[in-house]
Amino acid sequence: MYTPSEKEQLRRDEHHEADVVVVGAGILGCAVAVALGNQDRSVILLERSLKEPDRIVGELLQPAGVQALEKLGLRDCLEDIDAVKVFGYDVIYYGEEVAIPYPEDARAGEASDEMRGTKRKRPEGRSFHHGRFIQRLREKAMAHPNVTVIEATATEMVTSGYTGQVLGVEANVQGKPDSFFGHLTIIADGYASKFRKEYRSDTPVARSKFWGLELIDAPLPMPNHGHVILGDGAPVLLYQIGTHETRALVDIPENTTSASVANGGVKGHIRNVVIPSLPPAVRPCFEAAIEKDRLRSMPNSFLPPKTNITPGLAILGDALNMRHPLTGGGMTVAFNDVVLLSDLLDPAVVPSLASTGLVLKQLKRLHWQRKSLSSVINILAQALYSLFAANDTQLKALQQGCFEYFKLGGNCVDGPVGLLAGIIRNPFVLIYHFFSVAVYAIWIYVASGGILAAPFRATIGSSMVFYKACAVLFPYIFSELRA
Repeated sequence: MYTPSEKEQLRRDEHHEADVVVVGAGILGCAVAVALGNQDRSVILLERSLKEPDRIVGELLQPAGVQALEKLGLRDCLEDIDAVKVFGYDVIYYGEEVAIPYPEDARAGEASDEMRGTKRKRPEGRSFHHGRFIQRLREKAMAHPNVTVIEATATEMVTSGYTGQVLGVEANVQGKPDSFFGHLTIIADGYASKFRKEYRSDTPVARSKFWGLELIDAPLPMPNHGHVILGDGAPVLLYQIGTHETRALVDIPENTTSASVANGGVKGHIRNVVIPSLPPAVRPCFEAAIEKDRLRSMPNSFLPPKTNITPGLAILGDALNMRHPLTGGGMTVAFNDVVLLSDLLDPAVVPSLASTGLVLKQLKRLHWQRKSLSSVINILAQALYSLFAANDTQLKALQQGCFEYFKLGGNCVDGPVGLLAGIIRNPFVLIYHFFSVAVYAIWIYVASGGILAAPFRATIGSSMVFYKACAVLFPYIFSELRA
């Protein structure tokens, strides 16, 4: 006589049927499989390749992401992978530094193993090798009694010809066609999703790429902090991903003249533009990495979220929503989405995932409820990138104003970095700080122009700076208001 758990296992193994089919065993796919498995849902998790992935992004988890991981019971996935604690950021603007640590009182009312002592600690993020973290998440999914992990390439949806409901997916398993069925199919196949285009007409927009290098034993100006380096080019990020390894990400917008073939390509851009802007102590490691390490790139994509409206289907993770990785918010959004989704689909609320109408209703709630965090992360990432990759006079004025704003300290640091960390989840706080930066930038712009330029800068020039600030922020706000 089989137990209920054994019957579900048999159903998954022999008939390829489950409550949920998840496509993609990455950050979100593994987490959602475990979360729904914890609710006694039967889950099939499909992944094209179970080999350890090797990527140059998805390596920094903000404090809110660590908190979400803890809520999901996956906190120990950060152990035994040589993960590095992250306490905040160091912004370097033309050689001048300002520290922006995570705010001390941001976790008031919460308790975790980060604050076992009598004195409350600042919240912490983690940085790590992406592949090692993924493998730990996959181990958790494979060990779960309600989850079956299969190495398979999903090829197309199985859809009811009468209702349009998604019933599962067709896939190739070891070169042979197969099918997997579930009441709910979750697509979490990443930024290059093969299924996204079937259900939405818009496509990701990428105007730049991150080119990645791995530095060995780099003497960073502020260990255990992410470093954002601003100069004549687009931003450069530096952060430790292990005891000896530091990730360097060089943003290169499309059609950058200094990265043209005539100027030596990407390596020429790095040598001629990037390295001179780096802290002197880091330059030898950077130069060594250019000679030894292979340059790899990832598109910096933006894709606003849309409501899941297809019965039997949920598109999540980067397949649903992307923002520039400058702020390292992608994984934080993904884990918090899983926390929220598991709450919305709790068996006390949705006893059976076969109740397609009720599941769709909960997915619509997910779209709006996630915005307290995701909209802040999305808008902040895009707006900050516009400022940090400034390529005109008005954006340069806003960039300088942003750096000088950080130098004021206090709430001028705690507010912005609290938003970036996913700790402050209020879009109005973001709008307040963004326009505070704009007003401060205008004051600096007018005051630094001298007597002769002051009349122009105080009238037309300042109006152009303020207009540019609105042009940067409002399109992303509007994108978040759409269903």
